[in-house]
Amino acid sequence: MALKAEHEMHGRRRGRNLGVGVLLAGFVVLVLALTFAKVTSGDFEVPRAETLK
Repeated sequence: MALKAEHEMHGRRRGRNLGVGVLLAGFVVLVLALTFAKVTSGDFEVPRAETLK
């Protein structure tokens, strides 16, 4: 049990931070999924270093 009652501003801030965290995690998952899809497709090829002549 808390010694002091929590101010309502902290509750709103916690909710906003949770929302931003969920959006950030969703963006990371989206980038990883797109990267995985690109790499596992058959036409992906690692660029080769150009040779000097």
